[in-house]
Amino acid sequence: MSEPWQRDPDRPAVTERSFAALCRSSPWLWDTLRFSLHWVPGPQDRAAQPVRAWLRRPSDLRVETLHGARLYTSTSLERSRDDFYVADTPRSWLLHPALVTPVYDDDALVTRRPEAAYGDPVFGGGRWQAILDPVELVGPAPVPPYLPEQRPAALRSLTAGAFARRRVWCATVEPTVRYRPTTPGHPLAPGPTRIAVDVATGVCVHSHVLEGPYAGQGHRLVVEAVDEYQLDDLFTREAFDLTDVSRHVPWPVGGSVSPPAAQPPKRRCRRA
Repeated sequence: MSEPWQRDPDRPAVTERSFAALCRSSPWLWDTLRFSLHWVPGPQDRAAQPVRAWLRRPSDLRVETLHGARLYTSTSLERSRDDFYVADTPRSWLLHPALVTPVYDDDALVTRRPEAAYGDPVFGGGRWQAILDPVELVGPAPVPPYLPEQRPAALRSLTAGAFARRRVWCATVEPTVRYRPTTPGHPLAPGPTRIAVDVATGVCVHSHVLEGPYAGQGHRLVVEAVDEYQLDDLFTREAFDLTDVSRHVPWPVGGSVSPPAAQPPKRRCRRA
């Protein structure tokens, strides 16, 4: 099977360390994302409906069919957070990743992720979360070179290329016994899997399982916009009729009207 991305021999080689850092970096590379997602079924599976999504971190999501029919909306604007804080669990007090500082490498990619409230709003569960933040492939921090058995997956055949006119880094991921999917039972790499990760966002834009019972399955994600302004109306059931300030607001001006002619001042008569 031919790879869906184009290779570029002029780009420097991708190392395991840099690829792993890119897979850890998604929470700090973008705030809003618009994309279309196509699930690739196995030979005996039924194809799932492709969707288009608008995602605004940390909690807002809108999903439509490719023809514009709304399927799902989720937002914190329409629900109370009282129960969330009353629960008083350790996770309820964790900060959003954008509010904490990870350890970066020289290329501004994340080497080590701190403890934070990771997770994006999802539609349908499964591999959705791992696609948006593929940290499960490499783990939140590097493993010492003398403990290779602690790695969640081995990385092979790394290369740089392009997918859907965007730069990607590609690798064949071979999970080990230490592999732990973000969503239990729904690994992004259930076996040896060819992966492509978008360089600008850290999102996994392509996967294709090479071997095992899930061979042939995967996904294709096309990034349509990054960090564009998104109105609250996208994520609420009732429109607020707000003005999209990212667009030009026309200001019609009527035809010019001539001012009324000046009247001569009236003279007052003085009495003799």
